[in-house]
Amino acid sequence: MDTQAKQDILRQAEEANVKFVRMWFTDIIGTLKSFSLTVGELEDALDGGMGFDGSSITGYQDIEESDMIALPDPSTFKIFPWSPKETPVARMFCDVQTTDGDPYVGDPRHILKRALERANEMGFDKFNCGPELEFFYFKDSQSTEPLDYGGYFDLTTLDAATSLRRETIFALQDMGIQVEYSHHEVAHSQHEIDLRFDDALTMADKVMTYRTIVKEIATRHGVYATFMPKPLQNQNGSGMHTHQSLFTGDKNAFFDADDQYYLSDTAKSFIAGQLRHARELSIIFAQTVNSYKRLVPGYEAPVYIAWSRRNRSALVRVPGFHPGNEKATRM
Repeated sequence: MDTQAKQDILRQAEEANVKFVRMWFTDIIGTLKSFSLTVGELEDALDGGMGFDGSSITGYQDIEESDMIALPDPSTFKIFPWSPKETPVARMFCDVQTTDGDPYVGDPRHILKRALERANEMGFDKFNCGPELEFFYFKDSQSTEPLDYGGYFDLTTLDAATSLRRETIFALQDMGIQVEYSHHEVAHSQHEIDLRFDDALTMADKVMTYRTIVKEIATRHGVYATFMPKPLQNQNGSGMHTHQSLFTGDKNAFFDADDQYYLSDTAKSFIAGQLRHARELSIIFAQTVNSYKRLVPGYEAPVYIAWSRRNRSALVRVPGFHPGNEKATRM
């Protein structure tokens, strides 16, 4: 690790009087995993990582070769805004390695890095993503009793979670996550907080942080938050619509002024690839039985392997183009 980067982290931790640092990584199905270090162990962790039992992490190693290493990424050091002021807690995302120091091929963060490297080799400097994460608030974790019975864009009193969303946004901003807007969604007690786009790796880290913050703030108020796809029958389910675009330098690789739909050949190939591999991608995007309870017609879910400009039931949608806004061309 770069000496200056390490010293910067140690200095930040000391100046903020940080007592604990949580090391974060995800298993193969995207579940966030965490263990805490006392701040006195941070320097050793930055130098060589921390060992853990990979056989106990879904999709990682067998018992016979279970030793693995979590190496913290210094660029991800952030202090939780809700941690006690007298004993602040920070977090860092980790890259998972084998005991030989090689990246673990099953680490989702490493898989994304490899994909971005391949895109770079093809001439694309940046893959931007802007997710719209939907979730539900319930009165407790033992039932699906909605916190409110509001609908799309409703206000208080129908939207009882306005203050919850506001506090969540403040926490996101304190963690360096830029929010565009928030609102009540279509279903009872369903909500959405949209994030400003960023490069794919940074956004992946932000999404995991987002999910934690939503649940943390809800718990502090005695409410249960869930990202379950379809917790309520006969109501819209929750998804994560993700705006995507490729850039070469400052040029949006998806835009073509001469095309009928203002889409370049690159954009059309990008769409075709997602449609061609839709079933395989479902292993990642729709992992549970409950996911397919959401994927039914009539509830604004992507039930058709097709692309469209307006139809919200299509797997891929291309927002309309507005002259002078070429950089916003996206899927």
